[in-house]
Amino acid sequence: MLSLSNAFNEGELMDFDRRVRNALAGQIDGPIEYIVEFKIDGLSVALDYQEGRLIRGSTRGDGHVGEDVTENLKTIRSIPLVLNKPYTLQVRGEVFIPKKAFKELNEKRELEGEPTFANPRNAAAGSLRQLDPRITASRPLDIFIFNLQYIDGVQVNTHLEAMNLIKEAGLKTSPFLYKADSIHEVIKLCSEWSIKRHDLSFDIDGLVIKVNNLRQRRILGETTKSPRWAIAYKFPAEQKQTILKDIIVQVGRTGVLTPTAILEPVRVAGSLISRATLHNEDYIREKDIRIGDTVVIQKAGDIIPEVVRVEKDKRTGKEKIFVMPRHCPVCGSDVVRLEGEAATRCIGNACPAQLKRLIIHFVSRDAMDIRGLGPAIISQLIDNGLIRDSADLYYLTYDQLINLERMGDKSVNNLLASIEKSKQQDLDRLLFALGIRLVGSRAAQLIASHFKSLDNIMNAKEEDFLEIHEIGGKIAESIVAFFKEEQNMELVKRLKIAGVNTELKEKQESEQYLSLTGKTFVLTGTLAGYTREEAKSEIERRGGRVTGSVSKKTDYVVVGENPGSKLEKARTLGVKIIDEEQFKKLLMS
Repeated sequence: MLSLSNAFNEGELMDFDRRVRNALAGQIDGPIEYIVEFKIDGLSVALDYQEGRLIRGSTRGDGHVGEDVTENLKTIRSIPLVLNKPYTLQVRGEVFIPKKAFKELNEKRELEGEPTFANPRNAAAGSLRQLDPRITASRPLDIFIFNLQYIDGVQVNTHLEAMNLIKEAGLKTSPFLYKADSIHEVIKLCSEWSIKRHDLSFDIDGLVIKVNNLRQRRILGETTKSPRWAIAYKFPAEQKQTILKDIIVQVGRTGVLTPTAILEPVRVAGSLISRATLHNEDYIREKDIRIGDTVVIQKAGDIIPEVVRVEKDKRTGKEKIFVMPRHCPVCGSDVVRLEGEAATRCIGNACPAQLKRLIIHFVSRDAMDIRGLGPAIISQLIDNGLIRDSADLYYLTYDQLINLERMGDKSVNNLLASIEKSKQQDLDRLLFALGIRLVGSRAAQLIASHFKSLDNIMNAKEEDFLEIHEIGGKIAESIVAFFKEEQNMELVKRLKIAGVNTELKEKQESEQYLSLTGKTFVLTGTLAGYTREEAKSEIERRGGRVTGSVSKKTDYVVVGENPGSKLEKARTLGVKIIDEEQFKKLLMS
C-alpha cells in the first residue's frame, strides 16, 4: 500500500501536472482529466472481498506489512460483510470518526474518568487497533472508500467508473468526487476548500488529485514509495493572532516541567484555542516570547496548537520576560537541567505529579520486584490516600488493603508477603528502584559494587562516581542532585526504618558481579527458561553486557529456538556460540 507525495502550494501542483503531461506525451491520445476528492484525516485500510464476501481487512503499516484488523473492521456498520454483487476485489478506504461523534465520545470518557483522545485521527487509529473487537464496536467509526485496487472479470476504464461500480456494490465512497479538465481548476478547488473544510462534519487535511484514466495511470506507473499519477495537496495551517496572557508551568508524569501559554481564546482550524505548549525554556528564548505579547498561533499538523512567532512591532513595553521556576510548582522540590538537555525536571521522589509512574517503576521486576502490585492497585492506593511515596508501601496493613476493590484475603496476604520479601533485595535493585535520572540497572550495579552501601553513595561527590568505568559526568551530576533534595533523603530514611536492605551483600559482590565482568553477549532466538529481559538482567548482574548486534568484539552468542540472522553472522566471524544449557552453567560458574 503506497503513500502519496505531497504538494503544499500552487507551484508544486503545476510541477505535478507538468510531470504527468511530459510522461504521457506521445503515449496516448485523449485529454488528461483529474479527479479531486477529500483527503480524509483518518487511518488507511485495505478491504479484500472474495466472491462478494469480506475475507480480510488490514492497515497500511509500513506500506509492505500491515496489521490484520479484519474482526475489528467487521464491527463498522458502513462496511458490508457481503457486497450487493459477487465481486472479487480489493479497495482502499479511510476509517475516521465524525467531529460530533468524537466530541460525544470524549465527553463520555471524561464522565467515566478515562483519558480523552487528542483528536479524531488518534481516536480512530486507537479504536481500530484494539485487541477486543467489542471495544472497537463501541466506538463511532465510519469509512469512505477512495480507490479500487483491482477487480476480477470486470473491465473498468476510469476512476469515476470504478467509484460508481463499488458504490453500486454497497461500499460507501467519498462524498466529493470532482472531475477537473485542467490543473487550474484543481488549484481553484484547493483554494476554496482550504476555507470551506471547517464546515464539514468530518476532518480533512487536504485534497487528493488523481489521473482519472486508468490506462494513463498504468503508463505513469509508480516509484517505490508513491504513485506518479496522484498527489495530495495539504492545506496550509490556519494562523490567527491573539494575546499571550500568561505562561504557566505544568509537571508531566516523568517530572519534566513544560511551560504552557495561556491565550486570549481564538478559533483556529475549527476549534477554540486558549492554550499552547511552549515546549521548554530554549523554545521561549529562541522565539523571544514574553507574557503580554501579541502572538501568531496555528495548529501543527492541524492538531496541536503552537506559537509560530511574536508580533514584536505590537509590543508596548509592559511585556514580562518569563523565568523558569527553580522549584517544582507541584511539590516544591528543586528542579534541575542537566548539561546538554533542553528539559528541566523535578527531582522530588514524592512529587504528586509523577507519583504513579515512580511507584510503578519502584515495584517493577528489575527494581524491587513486588509481585501483585500492578498499576490498578497502585492507582487505588494513591486515590485512597494510602501512599504518597514508595516508602509508604512498607507501612501498609491488612486492614487498609482488604478494603480495596478486587482484593480478597488471599490477595492481600500474598501482596504483604511480596512487599516483605522485597526488603531483602540487593543494593543495586534499590538504587535502580529510586528512579534517579539516567541511572539504569547496569549503572546501578556498577555503583553498588563500587560503594558497597547506600550511605556511601549518598555521601559521594561527583568526582567519586567518575572513578567508575562507564559512569560519566551526567550520571554523576544526576545522582548528587538527587540526594541533595530533602524530599528524597526523607524517603531513604523511611525505607531504612522499614527495614529495607541498603548494603551490598557478600554473595552479590563475589558471585554475581565478578564472574562475567567485561564479557559481551548477544541473545538470539527464544530461551525456554528465561525471557529476553531476564537473561539480560542475569548477565548484567554478573558484570557482563548485552548488545543487539554481533561483532568481532562479541564474546558469546546465546542461541535459543528459532534463532535469527545473528547466528549465521556469529559463525562467519568465529564468535563462540552457546545454547541455553551452556548459558545456565556459565551463570553458575
